[in-house]
Amino acid sequence: MNSLELAVYSSHSFSVKFCNIDENIGEICASKLCTATFIDQGKILVLKGCVNLQKHLHLYRWTHFAKQFLSFRSISNQSIADGLMVLEPFLLHFDSNKDLQTFCSLLPQREIIDNDELSNSTQNSSRKRKCLSNDEMNSEFDSRTEEGSANQYFQFYGSLFQQQNMMQDYTRTATYQRAIHENYLDFRDKVILDVGAGSGILSFFAAQAGAKRIYAVEASSMADNCKSLVSANGLNDVIKVITGKIEEIELTESVDVIISEPMGYMLVNERMLESYLFAKKFLKEGGRMFPTQANLQIALFSDEQVYLEQTARSSFWTQESFHGVNLSSLKNAALEEVFRQPIVDTWHIGILMSTSISWNFNFENDEAKALQRIEIPFEFNALRTGYIHGLATWFDVGFIGQTKTVWLSTAPTEPLTHWYQVRLLIKNPLFVTVGQLVNGRLLMLANDKQSYDLDLEIKVGDKRQHNKLDLKMPHFRYNGQPVAQPPPGNSTENPLEQLNQHLAISVATAQQQQFYNNNGNNNLNFSPTYSTGLYANSLANSGGKEQSYYSTTTTTSADILQFNGNSNELELQVNGGNCSSNVNSG
Repeated sequence: MNSLELAVYSSHSFSVKFCNIDENIGEICASKLCTATFIDQGKILVLKGCVNLQKHLHLYRWTHFAKQFLSFRSISNQSIADGLMVLEPFLLHFDSNKDLQTFCSLLPQREIIDNDELSNSTQNSSRKRKCLSNDEMNSEFDSRTEEGSANQYFQFYGSLFQQQNMMQDYTRTATYQRAIHENYLDFRDKVILDVGAGSGILSFFAAQAGAKRIYAVEASSMADNCKSLVSANGLNDVIKVITGKIEEIELTESVDVIISEPMGYMLVNERMLESYLFAKKFLKEGGRMFPTQANLQIALFSDEQVYLEQTARSSFWTQESFHGVNLSSLKNAALEEVFRQPIVDTWHIGILMSTSISWNFNFENDEAKALQRIEIPFEFNALRTGYIHGLATWFDVGFIGQTKTVWLSTAPTEPLTHWYQVRLLIKNPLFVTVGQLVNGRLLMLANDKQSYDLDLEIKVGDKRQHNKLDLKMPHFRYNGQPVAQPPPGNSTENPLEQLNQHLAISVATAQQQQFYNNNGNNNLNFSPTYSTGLYANSLANSGGKEQSYYSTTTTTSADILQFNGNSNELELQVNGGNCSSNVNSG
C-alpha cells in the first residue's frame, strides 16, 4: 500500500499517510490528537488518542466496515466527557493484509480539510457511493450499488422524456389508475407512501382516490419537477415530495399503503424491488402494498429467425481485411458477447415450445434477501417437434385490494407495454420431439450494477446447453410493430379460405358503408372479428343512440351481408339460408 491518503475528521483536521508498509511492526502516523500503528505483521491497526465527537469524527465508520471483514474490539472502556471521547488503544483485526487494505480503501480519501468544508465533502476512495443521511453511514442502497451505476440510474430517471416514455405506456398507467380507483376504500382518508415517485403520477392517482396524505419519495432530480406538478395542481397540502432515496429518508408517521412501480425488464432488472421492500419499515401492520405480488413466467421457445439474426450480428468481426486489418481473431469473442445479451422485443405466441411455469413473489410477505439469488428449476414437455433456441420470459403483477384484484401483464397475448418481453438464447439449439422431456434451471444472481447475472442451463436427454447472460446489457430488438407476426408454418387453415374470408368481409363492409353514405339515414360501421363473428354498430341520426348486432357465425366467401334500409333489418345469408335481426334506429 503506497501513499494512501486518509482524512481523519477531528477538531484539528489532519491527514494520515500510510507509507510502504512492510511485515514488521511500524508506526505509520502520529499527531498530537491521535496515533495509528500497525502490529502483528500489518494485520492490526491500532488507533490511540482523543477526538472531539462534536467535530464530525466518524470513528463508527471504521467500526462499521471492520465488521464486514472480521471483528473489532476496544481494549478498554471509552469515556465521554463534554463531547470528548478518549480512546485507549482501539484494535481492528483482519484476516489478511488484503482485507486491511480493502478496509482502508473504504475510508474517505482527502488532503487536510477545513472543518467548514466537512459538511459539503462527499469524496471518498470507495467505488461505493457514500450517502448523505444524518449518520453518514452507507445506506442499504449504497452498500449494494456501484457508484457509477447509481449515477447513471438517477440521471436516466431525472429526464422528463424518460418519464414521458413510461407515462405514455397506456397499459401501465391506466392499469395503475384503475387498481387505485377500484380500491378507493384502501386509499380514502389514508396515509400513502409512493416509492420512486418520479413525476408523481401514482401520487396523483392516490389523491384522486381520496388519500389524506401522500409522501412522494424520489431520489433523482425529477423530484423538483414533481414538486412543480404538485403545486400546479393545488395539492401541496396532500402530496409531500421528499427528495432522497427511500433507504435514507425518515418519516414522522407510519403509512397505510405503499405504492410504487418498481418493475424492470424481466421483473427484477434495476433492483428497485428491494427498495420497494425496504419501504415496508414504514408500513403499518396489516397495511397494503400496490402491487401486492408478482409472477415471472418462463417457457421454451423456437425462433430460427432471431437465432440467425443474432448470429449474423457478429459477422462483422469475421472480416480478414477491414481497411487492410484482419479482425477475425475477435470473431469468437464477438459471438460470445452477442449470446450474453438478453433480447428485449415482442413476439407471437406461436414460437412457444411449452407451457409456462411461474416464479412467484409476494411483496407483503416475502423478504428482500430472496431476491439476491433466484433459482428457477424447470421441467417441460415439448408441445411439438423442433429446435429449442432458449427461454422466453414475461411477468405479471397483481394489485390485491379489499374491493378488487387488478392485474398488469406483460404477456405476449396482452397489449404491449414498455417492458416488452425478454428472451434468453442458448448458443446451440437443441432438437426435441413432441412430448419429449426438457429440464434445466435459470439462476439469477444480483450484482452491484443494479441488475442480475443470469446462468441458463437446458437439457434434452444427454444433450446440454449452458449460457451466461448479463441482464444489464440487453439487445433491444423491438421493431415497432404493435402486434408480432406469427412464425412461419403457424397456420393450420387453408390459406385460400382465409384469404377469401377476409376479402368477403372487406367487400361486405365497403358495400354497406357505401349504402349508408348514399341513403344518409344512418352511419353504419362494421368492425368484423374474423375468428369469432361479426359486430356492427349503428348510430341513429335521430336519437344519437348506439345499437349493436352480433352474429356468432363467421362469414365466409359464401356468406352475403345485406341491409334493408326501409325495414331496418340486417340480413345475413349463410350458405343459401337467411338469418335476420332488427336493428331499431328509433
